Formats: sequence, structure tokens, C-alpha cells
Amino acid sequence: MRAYIRFADSLSAWVGKAFAWSIMVMTLGVSYEVFVRYGFRAPTVWAFDVSYIMYGTLFMVGGAYALSRDSHVRADIFYRLMSERAQAALELVLYFLFFFPGIFALIFAGWKYVGRSWRYQEVSTMSPANIPIYQFKTVIIVAGVLLVIQGIAQVCRCLICLRRGAWPAPPQDVEELEKMLLQRKSLEVLGHGSEALDVVVPDPIDDDVRRGRPSGDDR
Repeated sequence: MRAYIRFADSLSAWVGKAFAWSIMVMTLGVSYEVFVRYGFRAPTVWAFDVSYIMYGTLFMVGGAYALSRDSHVRADIFYRLMSERAQAALELVLYFLFFFPGIFALIFAGWKYVGRSWRYQEVSTMSPANIPIYQFKTVIIVAGVLLVIQGIAQVCRCLICLRRGAWPAPPQDVEELEKMLLQRKSLEVLGHGSEALDVVVPDPIDDDVRRGRPSGDDR
């Protein structure tokens, strides 16, 4: 199981990081559109299509990468209070109850949707540029397959946790700045051990005297 988890995590990471460059294409396209629109009064007919195609591709393909790093939004009001075995049992049930049925529905429905788009050689109706979009709709199926592969890896993680009582170590990857700052602050607090920390609260009267203002009793 651990070998499959490593394979799925590596595949999701490679695809996610490769398609992360879509955000650069989108940013450059939108920046160019703003520049020529307001600088030269010559708006493009393709910038809007490029922006939603790139963002949609990044959003869909990055789903498996986010799942492998446990980065999807989680309502953990009660979840975080459970033991790790209870968390694994709950996740295992939810994967089979909601995740896999939803993803398989996405793949099967997307297959018909994408096939129809390829047969018609569909183009964008959002602008007069008529940019072909049938090839980009293939991302629906690709994203679904990647999520199934990564979902199986998450099920393997649940089974390992149920067996050992602890979640397997997650892959080392980029972290959000907020999480890193919180971890650093926690380490600073732990570094003091049981030492008493003096919290200095400035006296408002002394502050007034230093600034040359009369204190509250003199007013």
C-alpha cells in the first residue's frame, strides 16, 4: 500500500505542479488585456477565453494534488476532536459513500459531454474569437481519473491508520505561510518550557508623563 501511495502522490504532484504554470499564462493574458485596453483603447477578443480556460484547467487538474496534500476545505469542528483511528474510519466511510460515487459520475457524464464537444469541434461562444475549446473539455475526464487514483491512495492511508493507530507521514511539500508562522510560534512557546513569561503592560499614567501630558488625576 505504501508503494501505491508514493506512486499516486508523485503523479498528483507532477501533474499539479506542471499545470500550475497555467496561472502564469492567465496572468500574462489578463495583464496584456488591461494594458492594451486602457493604454491604447484596443481590447483583445481572446483574453477572456484564455483566462477562464486556464483557470478552469488549473482548478480541475489541481484537485488530485490538493487531495494528496490534505488541502481541501474540511469542516473539522468535531473531526479534530476524534482519535486518529476514528478519523480514519470516518474518512473511509465517506470516501465510499460520497467521494467515489461523485467522481465516477463526473467521469461518466463528462465522457458524453466531452465526446459531443469533440464531434462538433466546439468553439467558445463567449467572444467573437471562436477559440476551439473541445480539447480543453477533455480536462474533465483527466481530472476525474486523477482523483480516482489519488482517492485510492487516501483509502490506503485510512487502512494504514486503522491498523497502526496513526496517520502515515505526509509527503514533504510546500506549506502555506500562515501554517508555517503558527508552527514557528508554537515552537517558540515550547522553547520556554515551564518558565514564567513576564508580560509588560504600559501604565497609561506613566505614558502620559513621558509625553508631557497631565495625568488623569490632574485633569
